Amino acid sequence: MDPLSDIVSLLHPHDCVAAGFDAAGDWSIQFEAHEGMKCNAVLKGACWIAVKGETPVRLDAGDCAILPRGRPFLLSSKPMRSGQDAQILYAPVRHGGTAVYGGGGGGGGEFYMTGARFLLSGPPADPLLRSLPPLIIVQTRSEGDTLRWTLDRIAAELRDPKAGSTLSITHLSHLLLLQVMRCHLASAAPEGVGWLAALSDPQIAPAIAAMHDDPARPWTVQKLATVAAQSRTSFAVRFRRVTGQTPIEYLTEWRMLLAADRLRRTGVSVARVAAEVGYVSESAFGVAFKRVMGEPPRRFARDRAVHRAAG
Repeated sequence: MDPLSDIVSLLHPHDCVAAGFDAAGDWSIQFEAHEGMKCNAVLKGACWIAVKGETPVRLDAGDCAILPRGRPFLLSSKPMRSGQDAQILYAPVRHGGTAVYGGGGGGGGEFYMTGARFLLSGPPADPLLRSLPPLIIVQTRSEGDTLRWTLDRIAAELRDPKAGSTLSITHLSHLLLLQVMRCHLASAAPEGVGWLAALSDPQIAPAIAAMHDDPARPWTVQKLATVAAQSRTSFAVRFRRVTGQTPIEYLTEWRMLLAADRLRRTGVSVARVAAEVGYVSESAFGVAFKRVMGEPPRRFARDRAVHRAAG
């Protein structure tokens, strides 16, 4: 698989919820800090979104707003400083339903938005979310259409559950996540810092792809520089500037994320997993794993085995 597919395949979206929002007149809603990723698509009308710490942005029909960092935000018909508590507004709305605000009579009618929120687990979740900005706006028609279609399908599955709905929502959430990553990659500047900036940088991406394609290979900075068609020094400097890590630090982190996913999902031995990600010495693997993941591999595997049994 390509590096983006590698990363997304290790993520596990779950606990997805979705709802629509129908409004009219002057309105404003305050959303508190949230876990996971939120995706909203404006289907009718326009609004403003103000994420804490960021400049307010206008959203028009067809725009999608993605909030991957969980910051509080305000949605409003015009720039405002406060709004109704979203938890109160959405409390009576069932999964896949629609909250209505203002307009009198039946309410709503001038503005409509659909949205979904899901949690992410899996070893790469934290580093991936850290590499994303607090707000991503998608305006590209083709990608925006796919995002809106996916949000609609998630809402439909939640609104009218059928056999297989749980698996369908999981796959739709994966598709939504992948589309968000693609959109960000298409717009990310090469001088950004993080995983996704590296994937969008043509001078770094070949080395990233090589490490993902064969993580167990005994890579050196010189070998990776050759893959990237650069001198060792130029490659090392650019890699650190783009990713915030040295090439070997990135390789080690990716190996440990792969190992953690293997230990989380299976009952294979630590020694076997160590060999699969390029470590001859189990003790050296254990040191690297604890440094990256925060606990020894055997404890990590034991804790996840208990979790699997409980689930």
